[in-house]
Amino acid sequence: MQENVEDLEGRLVVSCQALPDEPLHSSFIMGRMALAAKEGGAVGIRANTKEDIREIQSQVDLPVIGIVKRDYENCEVYITPTMKEIDELMEVRPEIIALDATDRLRPNGLTLDAFVSQIREKYPDQLLMADCSTIEEAVHADELGFDFIGTTLVGYTRQSQGDKAEEDDFRIIREIIARVKHKVIAEGNIDTPKKAKRVIELGAYCVVVGSAITRPQLITRAFARSLEK
Repeated sequence: MQENVEDLEGRLVVSCQALPDEPLHSSFIMGRMALAAKEGGAVGIRANTKEDIREIQSQVDLPVIGIVKRDYENCEVYITPTMKEIDELMEVRPEIIALDATDRLRPNGLTLDAFVSQIREKYPDQLLMADCSTIEEAVHADELGFDFIGTTLVGYTRQSQGDKAEEDDFRIIREIIARVKHKVIAEGNIDTPKKAKRVIELGAYCVVVGSAITRPQLITRAFARSLEK
């Protein structure tokens, strides 16, 4: 597991996800999307649900960052929010499990600290990635011992509203890299090859790109809007 993850250094991870309301929602399609990503040079895949991950693992031999997106009533956390999702992912054993590492409470009022403690007690050898939205959250996740610190949620939470990871030459990412001791994975709105290259130059361990590669409806929309009068 550790050896596979070492292949990610300085390279591209492609996020292959399609939610139920999206045109490409299908484990079969995500498996083929992962295969296309591998053929294009990706060295890792980020994927949602055990079903998609199982299919992806049947198509490619790349390390997987696994998540389960699930909504809970009266809870803003939806990326791998409880042990139920952790247990589901452990059925397919992705190399890394990512989870929301913001300061928001999980279902039943569980804090991030308590949740990480539960995971470490049950699955002590599993590599964990912290999906953060602020510098402070990244520093806290680092202190909690996450193996990877991600910038996945910058701009997507109330506490990071208006923030953009790419502003001021990726200031947020640069500061996180300077302040944490664990590996930083750059993710979130990195939508051009130039941006991907730059975050690696700045010291990110690897870079995750999703929508700009694997969501054709969004790619098409960008072209269509450029032609609107």
